Order: sequence, then C-alpha cells, then structure tokens
Amino acid sequence: MKDIIIIGGGVIGTSIARELSKYKLNTVLIEKYDDVASGVSKANSGIVHAGYNETLGTLKGKLNVLGNEMFDELSKDLDFPFKRNGALILAFSEEDMAKLKELKFNGEMLGVKGLEILRREEVLSLENNVSEKILGALYAKTSGIVSPYEMVIALAENANVNGVEFKFNSEVINIEKICDGYKITLSNGEYLESKCVINAAGLNGDIVNNMINDHQYKIKGVKGEYILFDKIAGRLVKKTLFQVPDKISKGVLVTPTIDGNLMIGPNAHKGAKIDIKTTKEGLGEVIDKAKRSVSQLPLNRIITTFVGVRPCLKSDFIIEEVNCAKNFINVIGVDSPGLTAAPAIGVYVKNLIKDSFNLIPKDNFISTRKGIIKFDKLGITEKNELIKRDCNYGKIVCKCELITEGEIIDAINRPLGARSVDAVKRRTRATMGGCQGVGCLIPISKIIARELNIDISEVMKNKKGSNMIGYKEA
Repeated sequence: MKDIIIIGGGVIGTSIARELSKYKLNTVLIEKYDDVASGVSKANSGIVHAGYNETLGTLKGKLNVLGNEMFDELSKDLDFPFKRNGALILAFSEEDMAKLKELKFNGEMLGVKGLEILRREEVLSLENNVSEKILGALYAKTSGIVSPYEMVIALAENANVNGVEFKFNSEVINIEKICDGYKITLSNGEYLESKCVINAAGLNGDIVNNMINDHQYKIKGVKGEYILFDKIAGRLVKKTLFQVPDKISKGVLVTPTIDGNLMIGPNAHKGAKIDIKTTKEGLGEVIDKAKRSVSQLPLNRIITTFVGVRPCLKSDFIIEEVNCAKNFINVIGVDSPGLTAAPAIGVYVKNLIKDSFNLIPKDNFISTRKGIIKFDKLGITEKNELIKRDCNYGKIVCKCELITEGEIIDAINRPLGARSVDAVKRRTRATMGGCQGVGCLIPISKIIARELNIDISEVMKNKKGSNMIGYKEA
C-alpha cells in the first residue's frame, strides 16, 4: 500500500509531489496523459501575479502572496526561467484611477509589496508603446513571467529524483474506500491502494471528487483565447500590461513571454471543458481589447493562436479534507492565480496531512535540479567546447528556435523524459518558432524513434492515436 497518491500532473499536483518528496513517504503521482503539464498548466498566461486583486481572508489572497515570494529561490534551485518584469494596471478614466487606489490598498492589506500609483508621464517613461489615452497606472513590481510547462517539468523531475513514482497514460476510473485507505482503479485495469489520496485533477477534479464524496461538485470550464507573436514583436513591451479587472477575470493582457515573444489574451467565456478551438470572433475580441493598452499591435508578426481552459467552481480555491472521507484531500477549483500560488499550495497540503503521517525529513533530499542546456543562450566559446564534448550539439534541428539534436536527446533521456513530439516541444521549444514545426517535426520524430528504439510510425504528437507518421518504415 502506498502512503500518498496524487491525481493530476499539472502545476498543483507536481508542486505537492515535490514538497512531499522531502519526506520519507511512498508517493505516486497519476496522470491521465503521456506527460506532465498536459492539461490546464500547458496553456495559460505564465504570469506570476503580485496578488493585489484577491480578496482578503481567502486562500487565493493568502497563497498568491506566499507563492509569489517563493519563486526566486524555487526557480534558482530548479533551474527554470523566471523574471520579475513587473506589471502595470492601466487606467483610462478617473473612475479607473479611483479603482487603482482601491487595488493598491487591497494589495497592501494582503501583504503585497512594491505597489505604486504612477502618473501618465511616469508610465510612458517606462513603456513608450503604451496607448497615450491612459491617465496612469498601478505599478506592481513583484509581478513576473515564467514558462508554466517548464516550471511543471522542473518540479516533476525533482520530485521523481527524490523518489516520487509517476504513472502516465493512467486515467482514474473508480475510487472506493477500503479499511485502511482507498483503492484506485485505472483505465488499463491496474489498481493501487493508498492511505491518502490528493485530488489535484484540474478540470476533472469534480469527477474524481464525485467518486468518493457525498457532496458532489460540477466544474465548468472558462475558455480563454490567446495570440502569440514572434520575438521581434516581443520587444514591444517590457512589463505585463493589464487593464482594470472586472468580476469575471483579470482581463486581456499584453505581455512579453519569458522566451521573448509577445502574447495577448485571454478573453473569458464559460463553456465546455474540452472546447479548445479558437474562433474568429474570440480572437477579434482579444485584439480589440489589447489595442486599448497598445494601439499599434504588429498583427503581421502573429505566429500562432491557442486556447487555455481553466476550472470554474467557486470564488475561492477548495483545499480541504473531505468530511466523509478521512485522508481524501481535495485541491480543486484552482483557477487564476493557481500558477502563482502553486508552491505555497504544496506547503499548505503538506500541513493538512502532517497529523495523519509521521513526516520524517529525508537526509538525502536533493533540493536542486539542472535543466536542459539551452545552446542558443551560450557564448561562442561555450558552444565550441560543448560541441567538442558532444557533436550532437553541433546539429541544428529546429532552425527557427536554434534547437540542437543534443538538446532533444537530453529531453528524451533525462528523468521523466519526453515520449512524444509535444513533450520534446515543452522541454526544448522545438517547433515553437515561426514555422510552427513545418521544418522539424519529421527530424524530431526520427530522433525520438531512434532514442526509444521504436518505429517512427509509433511516435505520437501527444496522446495515443496522434501518430506523427502514417506509415511503418521498412
């Protein structure tokens, strides 16, 4: 019997897994897809929110601030990209300016540091491409940007190195109480027993909850459409630009990404959990709203559009032990600012279960992790030395992003290594450039096939059935 089973391999599940990997526990994480960061965590804004907009006394308000403060050390230890670029919440009317004062006061009550209201001239001195129609802005200096999927992969790899077992392509289809815990049945017919279950299943958190809890939930999806521009457009702004938020969302933002692109979005429409199609109307809405912040958007620099769907349940996170099921912990309804709060959620959940388990710290816990070498970021001397050690770093596979064969091989062979083209993409950025994979999908598929010793026809884009090549090589 396992001590802990975590259901869900997104930023919440992996944050919990990494936190619990510090202790002498037999922990397993179950993920329905072929890789971590394959659900909600792969498609979001990648913003580490300052927390000025949350409600005092809520878990969102508390864990946002605590989580934000953990990012500097966490990103350094786990070697994932993070930058405190700061955010500007733009005001276009006197009513907006009054709202900024409320947000500043609210943020300070929550413990957010570095909040400052700027006059129009001060904003334009920081961001000269901002619309001249603004009257001022709230400057949130602790706001930052991060690669959400690289963060999840870093957390997962470190948890795995420290003893957490990961089971992929494993969908939970039933949970039942047994005398000393829970029996979990997977879609492949396998079952596991555990003393404690932690439900971090994202959009499917209600389905998992409803298998065991007398109190049933119904999670709805909130669809957000995004537009991604190339790295030339990424120079347009340095800080994340918000507009005064409403009750539904934080609004359409304009931001540089951690990788140097420009991104705008999302809108917010309630709908089906599986609706990931962009629409002409939705993208038009995103562009129109983003133009309030930056009137001259370089629309000829768009390289792709995508949709993120986040869970909508209640106004606050639900992080608690189920009343009718001891040691069944729900971590559900985690929408924005879930990414920011995730490291603190890991600690919060650990404290929830500490009375049920004798949490003995490991003497050999490995707190750091080294990420994949980013060849393009190296100096010429470092590049030449690396190529001398491994000639695969001298072979460019993805020309748009300058990703080498050495990086792709590393992505496949490291802990929890990539098993699909999308898994390689999340670890290396291969296929994320201007051609969106037209020039490198086949070469990447061939490398995966060679490294895994499988036929190229067995290489998937992501899930089962998404074969990259429709034939079997002789």
